[in-house]
Amino acid sequence: MAEPDSTRLGEVLEVVRTGGVQSLVHLLDALDEYVADQSTVDPTNLSRDAALAFWLNLYNAGALTLAGEAVATGEGSVLRLPGAFTRAFTMVASESLSLNDIEHGKIRRFGDPRIHSALVCGSASCPTLRYEPYEGARLDEQLDDQTRSFLEAGGAVIEQDTLRLSRVFLWYGADFVRPRRMPTFIPVGKRQVAEALTPWLPDRYTRWLRSARRSIGFQSYDWSLACSVRRPV
Repeated sequence: MAEPDSTRLGEVLEVVRTGGVQSLVHLLDALDEYVADQSTVDPTNLSRDAALAFWLNLYNAGALTLAGEAVATGEGSVLRLPGAFTRAFTMVASESLSLNDIEHGKIRRFGDPRIHSALVCGSASCPTLRYEPYEGARLDEQLDDQTRSFLEAGGAVIEQDTLRLSRVFLWYGADFVRPRRMPTFIPVGKRQVAEALTPWLPDRYTRWLRSARRSIGFQSYDWSLACSVRRPV
C-alpha cells in the first residue's frame, strides 16, 4: 500500500514556520480535514516505517489542533483545555483514540526512542516541529536528524559544569536505555540516560561528559503555549 498523503500537513507546517503559533487559529479546518483523511487509513497495511510515520504525523496534527484551540480560546497553555490529551481525538481502523492512546499505545510500541524528539505538545519546552511530514522511506534519516537537532537546540545544555537535559529525557529516558522494553516507565539513572543519548549528542558534549565524572540534571518544563517549525537546512 502506498504511504498516506501528507501534503495537507506539509502545507500547514509551512504556514506555521512563517506565521508561528498564532497562525494555527486559521488552520484548524485544514487540520481537521487532514485528520479526517488519515482516519480512512489502516496502518496495519503499511510497512513498519510507513506506519510509524503515519502515527507521528497524526499525533503532531492533533497537537497542532490543541495549540490552535488554545489560541482561539485565549488560553496560555494546552493544559488549560479540558481533556487535552485524554479526550477522543480520532478514529483509526474502527478504534477511538486520544492523543495519549496514540503516543503510548501506538507510537512507543515501535521501540524507537527517537520518537520523543519528533512528537510535539504545543508548549515552549517541547521539541521544535520538523519542517516536513515524516515519510516511511526516509524515516530513519529524519528521526536521527530530529534527535540531533533537539539536543543541539537546547535539549542538552552545559551549565556550571552540569549537563542539563530536557525533562523529556527524565520522563522517557528509560526508552533510550531499554528501547526493547518500550513503552516503559521503569526509572533509570541520569548517567544511563546521558550515555544512551551519546549517539545524538554533539561531539563536544560527549567528550566533555566522558572527560571526568560529570554532574547531570534535568531542565524544568515550560508548558506555556508555543509552537515553532525548524527551517530546512
